Amino acid sequence: MLGQDVLAVLKDAGIAATGLGRTDLDITDPAAVRAAVEGAAVVVNCAAWTDVDGAESAEEAATAVNGTGVRVLAEACAAAGARLLHVSTDYVLPGDAEQPYAEDSATGPVNAYGRSKLVGEQAVAELLPQHGYVVRTAWLYGEHGPNFVATMLKLAAQRDTLDVVDDQHGQPTWSYALAGRLVELGQAALAGRAPGGVYHGTASGRTTWFGLARETYRLSGLDPERIRPTDSSAFVRPAVRPAFSVLAHDRWAGAGLPPLADWREQLAAALALPAFAAPEGADRNGSSG
Repeated sequence: MLGQDVLAVLKDAGIAATGLGRTDLDITDPAAVRAAVEGAAVVVNCAAWTDVDGAESAEEAATAVNGTGVRVLAEACAAAGARLLHVSTDYVLPGDAEQPYAEDSATGPVNAYGRSKLVGEQAVAELLPQHGYVVRTAWLYGEHGPNFVATMLKLAAQRDTLDVVDDQHGQPTWSYALAGRLVELGQAALAGRAPGGVYHGTASGRTTWFGLARETYRLSGLDPERIRPTDSSAFVRPAVRPAFSVLAHDRWAGAGLPPLADWREQLAAALALPAFAAPEGADRNGSSG
């Protein structure tokens, strides 16, 4: 989802880039990664094990991609003199705060996925203290993959009402907007304007999954009253989810960049795309067809 958007932004900007999917490159293979990185000025790592629940029973496999693979990339970038932009997650944080997490807040993942991603962050900090950029994001949605927004629209044609959790707080972030920011950060890094370290690549503002679902329906011309609030106890899953995933964005100023736009603004832009059209059979007056 994110990788395709990064390539689209780069193409529109006239910047030459090579995109490698999982069938093209195994990021845990040092020789293959060194060959792929050779000659690159900036490497953007959008590869990840993203099955949060699956990681609970396969933490070693998740860490091989999210941790070991990132170390391999960082080593190759260090050898090649390339900047590495590594996409990480809010799940490296404990999720129990009451105020937005700063970039230097203490980490403390509550699930296997978060632990695996933290291993990757640590590798970047260790091997690329000046030329490594960890960009934490959260609640991503976009055109090119399964995501919450697309699921809510799909279910509009299948169910009269939907119960959505209202006790998890975060910042819904459009993958295309994040892709644009990654490209801007890469350019700032090459120009020497952006110090290495952790950045928070999430939308401004905050909401809950319930709030996101209602706003998705409202902007799509569907009845938001079809979305009903519930709490996390109604959806027991293998992996614990952090209750508070709101991130602060202070470090962007040091790179000469503003925080990403408010989540509502991003959502409105995304929903204008054909990929997010409300499906046929979704009754805009309050019931499924």
